[in-house]
Amino acid sequence: MVLRAAVVEFARGGLDGTSTETIAQRAGISQPYLFRLFPNKKALFVAAVERCFQQVLETFEEAAEGLAGEDAMVAIANAYGKLITDDRDLLMLQLQAYAAGNDVDVRAATRTGYGHLWQAVQRISGVDDDAIRQFFAYGMLWNTVAAMNLDEYDAPWAQMCLPDDMRGKYQPKN
Repeated sequence: MVLRAAVVEFARGGLDGTSTETIAQRAGISQPYLFRLFPNKKALFVAAVERCFQQVLETFEEAAEGLAGEDAMVAIANAYGKLITDDRDLLMLQLQAYAAGNDVDVRAATRTGYGHLWQAVQRISGVDDDAIRQFFAYGMLWNTVAAMNLDEYDAPWAQMCLPDDMRGKYQPKN
């Protein structure tokens, strides 16, 4: 409950822009109790980042169960796309973690989480290093596309960022 509240609030405000009071309120606990659970705000942020990467890792592993190679990578990509569409906070917290990478503890947690994702895709798929790099490069592109809701933006450059099957489907919202 507390980590979920932290994910939501940190996704919106980042490490520096989020108050522990706001997190405590969302979690339905007092701020002093929050500090019994976590020694400081940074420790809570790191725990939220670790939980975020763990959830992504679990999604990857479940999606690829029984698959290998390109089939596994497609299943992982599709599951990740659904995950960040259904839970935008996970996407935004990942981006906040990268942005807070000047902090040594946040950087360590982010490196570890990202490394576990990389190693899982490598282990599950069995594809070569170039294919893994391309997979994660496209993943970061999809993170950017999703964060900016480019599927809802009709600029030609934005449409070029989208996969072929999504291009030209922009419908302005009234």
